[in-house]
Amino acid sequence: MKRALITGGSGFIGSHLARRLLDADYAVDLVDNFSRGRRDGDLETLLEAPGVRLLERDLLQPEALSQEGEDYDLIVHLAAIVGVANVLNAPYRVLEDNVLLLLRVLEFARRQRALSRVVFTSTSEVYAGSLGLSMLPLPTPETAPLALPRLDEPRTSYLLSKLYGEALCLQSGLPVTVVRPHNVYGPRMGLAHVIPELLQRAHETPAGGTLEVFSVEHRRTFCYVDDAVEMIARAAESSRCAGEVLNVGREAPEVRIGDVAQTVRDTVGKPLEIRALPPTPGSPERRCPDMSKTSELTGHAAGVGLEDGIRLTYAWYADRLFATA
Repeated sequence: MKRALITGGSGFIGSHLARRLLDADYAVDLVDNFSRGRRDGDLETLLEAPGVRLLERDLLQPEALSQEGEDYDLIVHLAAIVGVANVLNAPYRVLEDNVLLLLRVLEFARRQRALSRVVFTSTSEVYAGSLGLSMLPLPTPETAPLALPRLDEPRTSYLLSKLYGEALCLQSGLPVTVVRPHNVYGPRMGLAHVIPELLQRAHETPAGGTLEVFSVEHRRTFCYVDDAVEMIARAAESSRCAGEVLNVGREAPEVRIGDVAQTVRDTVGKPLEIRALPPTPGSPERRCPDMSKTSELTGHAAGVGLEDGIRLTYAWYADRLFATA
């Protein structure tokens, strides 16, 4: 049986990816220190599955993986300090810890005797500097030129840690694939993201109330988590994806945040007034990946539409987290 290790494995993408790898006959070890991950019923159910093991470790500690074996086929590195609050309040820590986390994983990967792939999860934020300078093509291919925003801006810390991580991986001599997720959403992603946040507020707002929405004219293409995980899993197992940088997301349709709010309102099923608020500072006006390379190399394109994805996401949150309306 093949073996996979997923850092940040208790989180949103990690838990979904673990299930996908189990279906592909992997034994899966989830590494997490639960600084962000959550021990909920879904995780406990996953841990009951044959072939799944939880390693509660802090990868910032040099010996975190020293007792693990040397027979992993696949390592997926998802662990990172993320989130606007962390980036704005502790930018140096974001830079330092994200790089250290990756160095620990690459050191561990070098010990593996028959490693087929390391997958490093980067971010669509690496395109932010180029977008700010109006030099970014849309839809955005992986080959787009990358420019840096001002280095003294706190938000730069996260994208810089990921961009440096890409360079470390691609120059490591290891079999690597870099993925850049774009607006992936779905069950278990937490509430500090636009779709679950809007769903929660619409769920808890009385009928006839107001749903306030920032950045209504900003546009995104949203990718449901099952599609994103399928792309990542296929990229991890395809020899054609070794050494490649791949967007993970959906190319079309681009949707206004205001239209997302309307879909959320319709999904929740309440008559709510949508009130437009100013754009969120630092939020890019558009984010739209060119998915032609990923689709060609993995044979998979996103298939879950936004309405269906929001419906599935709402069903999960309403059942587990939202207050009874």
